[in-house]
Amino acid sequence: MNPRRRQHLTLAGSITGAVVVALDGTVLTVAQPSLQRDLGAGFAQVQWTSTGYLIAVASLLVFAGRLGDRYGHRRVFAIGVLGFAAASAAIGLAPGIGWVIGLRVVQGVFGALLQPATLGMLRAAYPADRLGPPIALRTAAIGLAAAAGPVAGGALTSHLGWRAVVLLGVAPALLVGLLALVVRLPESTHQVRLDLPGAALLALTLAALVHTLTALPTVSLPGAAGCLAAALLLVRHERRTAHPLLPAGLLRRAAAGPALGVLTGASAAMFGTLFLATYFLQNVLLLDPLAGGLRALPLAVLMVLSAVAAPVLTRRHGARATAVTGLLLIGLGILLLARLDRSSGWYDTTAGFLLLGAGFGTVMVTATAVIVHRAALETAGVAGGLQQTAMNLGPTLGIATAATLTTLGLTTGAALLPLAALAAVTAAVLATRLPGPTRHRAARRSAGDDHDEPDRPSEGAREPDRPSDGAGALHPPVRGERNRRPA
Repeated sequence: MNPRRRQHLTLAGSITGAVVVALDGTVLTVAQPSLQRDLGAGFAQVQWTSTGYLIAVASLLVFAGRLGDRYGHRRVFAIGVLGFAAASAAIGLAPGIGWVIGLRVVQGVFGALLQPATLGMLRAAYPADRLGPPIALRTAAIGLAAAAGPVAGGALTSHLGWRAVVLLGVAPALLVGLLALVVRLPESTHQVRLDLPGAALLALTLAALVHTLTALPTVSLPGAAGCLAAALLLVRHERRTAHPLLPAGLLRRAAAGPALGVLTGASAAMFGTLFLATYFLQNVLLLDPLAGGLRALPLAVLMVLSAVAAPVLTRRHGARATAVTGLLLIGLGILLLARLDRSSGWYDTTAGFLLLGAGFGTVMVTATAVIVHRAALETAGVAGGLQQTAMNLGPTLGIATAATLTTLGLTTGAALLPLAALAAVTAAVLATRLPGPTRHRAARRSAGDDHDEPDRPSEGAREPDRPSDGAGALHPPVRGERNRRPA
């Protein structure tokens, strides 16, 4: 198969898988009130349809990425997307709320297999220095799904009921899953060992963390203690095992760790703000869900546009300046929304949402590109799993923070100020540690004074130099050359 066509098919599968997951989350949120009435469920039970899914997916993302490194990202992607489609269809036929909760957990397991593979496939198909545009297109598609989700979910729920909403993504998921099985694209696999004890400890840590955050503002001391104990055991195990689930070389690099922190902080500020703004639009301005969704539409539009522009900005100014600017735009947008009152009109909300979308799209593409670009091929799945984990924990943290602040009696404006401060602190502490412009880095490297980590795999996982053709497709290494150091 033509290398360029192979890349296009990989990109199409990656985008479709990411959009199916993003669309499922946004449309189901709109359909939850209808689901509650139809099944005669309590509010806590309906909340568990989201919490159960979130715990399952967040706890398994990194291990799922490791499975992709070992067995091939295309194969794991196909299993994940087909399982996700089957679980969605089963939820649409579920007779009671208990079935919905259980099937949402199953859906979360397959979602965990699917999400890191969408990034792992891109890392395997594209040279590291050409990952920016594919990641930008993927992010832009997620932004479109986020914009279309509430509108499509509201329309389907109003005319066909919540079951139609759940079934919305089944057909595209089945199609892309079958194509991934039938069209066997060349992909590399790596004989990495599966750290099952580390995977279990990480899953326990993340599950306890997500459960603790979703329970806020109620503080669960046993849950928090269990999370801390599991985290300490995980660190101890990963330091001692010969084949850790979390490669030290990936986490110790000058940029990958800060980039994960940037994603977590940016998504926490963003989604915490959206949580508070949604309640303000509906409870204070008395807008219905559709009208409130239309007020937030500028956010999705600017998120798409900024995602497309982010690779160009990163090439010109470096990941550091681009991410800092994006975070400052998020903070400024939050400050503008904090000034809203009962007399606020379209123009008041539009400015804040425009800045939020522009900042978040820029930060998401830039930080994701840094994480995936710096991962060696044999750890691309783990890198994708860590990126997706940050994108799941950040919103959970932001919404929990927003809910806690409102429970303390703060007004919407006052509750938004700590989220603006979070964006500013993330910019100052973490985004400033990302790589600078490559032209300056090349000059420092030639002078022997490169303070940024060079763009190469860590010791023990170094990727050999390989030629690329005009389409940028990487050729497989010659037998016996996989682990040989470059001369």
